[in-house]
Order: sequence, then C-alpha cells, then structure tokens
Amino acid sequence: MPLKDTFLQRYDVAVIGAGVVGCAMARRFALEGARVVLLERGSDILAGASKANSAILHTGFDAPSGSLELECMQAGYREYLQIHTRFDLPLLRSGALVVAWSEEDEQRLPGILAQAHDNGVDDVSLIDRKRLRQLEPALAANARAAISVPGEHLIDPWSTPLAYLQQALAHDAKVLREAEVASGDFDGEWWRLSTARGTLMAREVINCAGLHGDRLEHRLLGRSSFTIHPRKGQFVVFDKAAARLIERIVLPVPSERTKGIVLTRTVYGNLLVGPTAEEQQERDHAALDQAVLQGLIAAAVERIPALAGVPVTAAYAGLRPATERKEYRIENYPDRHWISVGGIRSTGLTAALGIAQHVHRRYAERHRHSAVETPLWPKLPNLAEHRERDWQRPGYGEIVCHCELVTRREIDAAFASPLPPGDLGGLKRRTRVCMGRCQGFYCGARVAELSAGHFTRALAEPLVANRRGGSHGKDHADD
Repeated sequence: MPLKDTFLQRYDVAVIGAGVVGCAMARRFALEGARVVLLERGSDILAGASKANSAILHTGFDAPSGSLELECMQAGYREYLQIHTRFDLPLLRSGALVVAWSEEDEQRLPGILAQAHDNGVDDVSLIDRKRLRQLEPALAANARAAISVPGEHLIDPWSTPLAYLQQALAHDAKVLREAEVASGDFDGEWWRLSTARGTLMAREVINCAGLHGDRLEHRLLGRSSFTIHPRKGQFVVFDKAAARLIERIVLPVPSERTKGIVLTRTVYGNLLVGPTAEEQQERDHAALDQAVLQGLIAAAVERIPALAGVPVTAAYAGLRPATERKEYRIENYPDRHWISVGGIRSTGLTAALGIAQHVHRRYAERHRHSAVETPLWPKLPNLAEHRERDWQRPGYGEIVCHCELVTRREIDAAFASPLPPGDLGGLKRRTRVCMGRCQGFYCGARVAELSAGHFTRALAEPLVANRRGGSHGKDHADD
C-alpha cells in the first residue's frame, strides 16, 4: 500500500447512492458488523428516484414468477412487517383491487389470479361486479370485476428509508452527502475512492447509484453490465377530501410495459393518481407536462366520478431507473470487490430490505464480520394521518405549516436529529412542511427563517417581511 494511502479513512463497505436501496443496504451491512460509509451526490438522501413513488408495500402477487425481483420483494415485505413497529413506522392496512374496466381486462383476471397463487400469495381472490360495488361504491359503474389483494398496504415512503439509515448510523455507519464519486482505483484488495468530500478506502463497493448506476460502473470498472433508460412518472395529488372516496388501492390490469395508473390514498391523507410511464434521456430532471397531468385528472374522474371538481393540491414527477431489460440487474464482480444494484424500478421501496439481504449473502461469500447482537432501534416521528400527529400533543409551541399542521417542534427535531435535512426537499420529507394546499406560499418565509444556517444553500433572505413590518405569511420560498 502506498504511504500516501496509509492515513486515509478505511471502511469495509462503501455504498454509493442514498436512495431507499442504499439506505437499506447501509443498515444491513452495519447490522452485520461491517464498517460502512454511504456516499451520496445530492444534498440529502432520497434526492433521486426514491423521492417520488406511490408508497405501496407490495406482496409480489404480480411479479415475474421465480424472479429475483419476486424473491427480494417478498423478503422485504416480510422484514418490514417484522420491524416497522420497532421504528414506530406507520402501516395503513388497506388492501388492493386490480380492477377490470373493459371486457379485455376482465378476460385477463384469471391469469393474474393464477400468477398470484404461483407466487405464494394465497389470499388473493376474484370478485364480481356486485362485490366490487359493495367494497368500493365510489368506483364508476363500468368497473366490471376485480382481483382482491388483501395484503397490499400503504407506508411512509420517506420516513422508512430514513429509519433504515438512522439505525445504520446508530451502529457507526457514516454518511457523506454532496460526495459524488469522481474516480476510483482498485489494487486487488482495496478501492481508493475520490469523492467531492475527499478520498477514502473501501474493501468493497456496492453501487446503488440508481439513475447514474451504469455511468458509475463504467467510470470505475471500465464497462457497464446494464444501461439506464430513465422512465418518467407524473403524479397528481387530490385534496384531502378525496381520500374518503376509496378505502383500497385501485390498480389497473397491467400491460407488458407498465403497471399502469394507480389510484390510492396516501398515509398523509391525500388521494394520489399516477404514475405515467414516459421515456426520456435526461436523468436528473423530470418536467411536468400540463396536458399529461390533465389526462391523469380525467382518468381519475372517469374511474371515480365524485372526483369531478375536487381540487388538485399538487403535481410532481419522478424518474425510475429502468434498463434495457425488465428484471433487476444485480451484478457481482468478486474479483473486483464490487456489486452493482441496477434496474430497481417501482418495487424498490418494498424490495429494498430484501435486496440488502441478497447482496449481503453475496458479500459474505468472501468477507465475514461479527453481527450486532442487540441492535438499537431509533424511533421515527409520525407523519401519517391515521395516527396521532405532533400537533395533537401538548406543548408543540407553534404551527408553522397550517395546511399540513406541521409544528415548530417537528422542524426543530428534524434539524437536531442524527441525520438533519440538507435542503428544503429533505425537510419536507421529514416533516411534510410546505407540502399542502398552498405549497409553501404562506409558510415559506417562516421555513426559510427557521432553516437559516442549516442548508448549504439558503432558501431565502430571512426576516425580510419582518424588517418591512410585515408578517411571515406572505413570502414564498421554492424547493
């Protein structure tokens, strides 16, 4: 080892990419006793593909039979059910319906049922129009039949990976944000990684870089085993009044290319519609298209007529790291001490824990550590509407965001946490601030004031309104 490398920080494992899979990976390896560093190019975790999803905990009923995706989804599903109460994470037991809206759809339902049973999801059943109307009376009259999937549930898509990572931190993992990996050299035993935050050494690299995973692999290995084809998904979020219209997740009969548009409540108390599936070249930005959003709204109203006239609170878009093939692209390079985790699309939130289990088994073929005997279990603040929120407990002090009822105490706690938010997006995902009807129009200036000094890039000049003798409620700060 060259002398200049002697004093570099050394880790057993460097996980690259702090999306949901990277956070689950850091947790698994830390619990297995490895010295872990998680490297993220953004200002905060979940800044890439993981920040936009439909937040469904999937059973794997419709996953390809015998696939690695199915194995990881079902392992992740089981582990989440085992551990979520220890983190105090929410689980909204909703169930799902795969609804046939046409004769062609209806003809495909028996095949979906058979696949679910092949996948070991035995409580799935076929229900007729009458039963469907009893379960979901707000659905349009042309809903013909459905597959009932009782085990599909809703979870918090942002607090969940944060919990994984906080547990990793409690077991001595390290997180470096704004630490894009520029280059790396492997000497047969150790990787020397050059990042925007400095240079470090790692015995093993796990590539969880999502939308940039193929480029990272090519940059450091000289070749890539997969190619990312970004797939944009646009969503619309109806106002909270709409959430009472359905109880279950309403899924379409899927096509060969996409699972289709979903209608579902969220644990935050809204009704979500999406995603679309649009190919694009750009990997970092997903622009909204007004015509597409209007199409989503029209599709939602067609399926739930009572949505007509209900306001849309928000619209957003995310990118899924699809590849040239449909399956997960988990590639092991034992001679290079490298494992790539690519092509993890919409099922990644469910599968993340299972993917981490799978990757650790591959890693354990060449490296062993002493697992943590008594893990620590950090408790996450509750953001879900079906459970008690902070504003419902005494002593909260101040309501900062009146749309989402976010308290000053919640914001202060986020900044004092083991992994404080690095930007406004991170603060939103930890508290729901600025995510309601006004999208931060009224609370934006107050949030800028409270976050001053916490972000690398300030939101806005704080206290401008106060210096003019005005109030906090008129200024707006964008994410």
